[in-house]
Amino acid sequence: MNGGEGSGAVSDFQHRPVMSREVVELLLPVPNGLLVDGTVGGGGHASLLLDARPDWRLLAIDRDAEALAAARSRLARFGDRVEFVQAEFGDLGEVAGERGDIVGLLLDLGVSSHQLDRASRGFSYRYDAPLDMRMDAGSELTAATVVNEYSEELIAALIAHNGEERFARRIAREIIRRRPLHTTGDLVDAITAAIPAPARRRGGHPAKRTFQAIRMEVNRELPNLERGLDESVHLIGPNGRILVLAYHSLEDRIVKQRFQQWAGNDRDAPEPPSKIPLDEVRRAELRATESVVTVLTRKPLRPQPVEIADNPRAESARLRAAQRNAG
Repeated sequence: MNGGEGSGAVSDFQHRPVMSREVVELLLPVPNGLLVDGTVGGGGHASLLLDARPDWRLLAIDRDAEALAAARSRLARFGDRVEFVQAEFGDLGEVAGERGDIVGLLLDLGVSSHQLDRASRGFSYRYDAPLDMRMDAGSELTAATVVNEYSEELIAALIAHNGEERFARRIAREIIRRRPLHTTGDLVDAITAAIPAPARRRGGHPAKRTFQAIRMEVNRELPNLERGLDESVHLIGPNGRILVLAYHSLEDRIVKQRFQQWAGNDRDAPEPPSKIPLDEVRRAELRATESVVTVLTRKPLRPQPVEIADNPRAESARLRAAQRNAG
């Protein structure tokens, strides 16, 4: 992402790892070898994991150049135990496929506190900034493109699906009426005008769901998650584990369904919707992975009240884990 955004970009990158105790405890039983942190962020989880087991190496992946620079600084003390790659975790097969079996994979989904709090990134409805929302500054698609060039029908559909917003059609209509929109403030004004006054007074900021929906579209977050998970099950070695921290129901549903399919507990469930077409060979490969994992979390683990009190952004976190069977 915006790696050149001022000299303070690395030094002020704060990463408070969510459910860190649970993550470390779930990964401790895996064999020695290579861990992959597919969304390394500022390196919070990664540093704890490398401290916990000196026989682990780590492949640190992130699409955000600022996050990767911060992780390099934070994890420098581990020397050549860490390798850094700027990439989407959806490209896990390409990035990690030649490195042999992976003993553990961690995905910490969503947007980081740093991304939300750096106004110029355009992720937050609390600051007036350019309509950007890209996690990778090299990507072409921006929030400005979505709100100013997508059709009303497509805007409404993505706000309804990604944001689970019941006023999606009204918001899309108001966005179209006000185009062109130039800043996050313009978008907030359109959303606020579209939502009835009684609804605006309930459930937090009225723009929250729409901003989430547009951010997820800009960064292709759900297809990227699907693709990364589908690659991961082929890369994890015997007794290796996959851990995913999700922060809203759409992500968590995809993770739950994938784990159930791989465990053979959900053979008839439809695959989650995706914009990424899968040919018949790939579908056959996915079907062949059934019963190759054991789901370790029948229900997702949630943060303890003391952690939520210390870090309110952790409240929506859901942690799921699965282990690759040895046979």
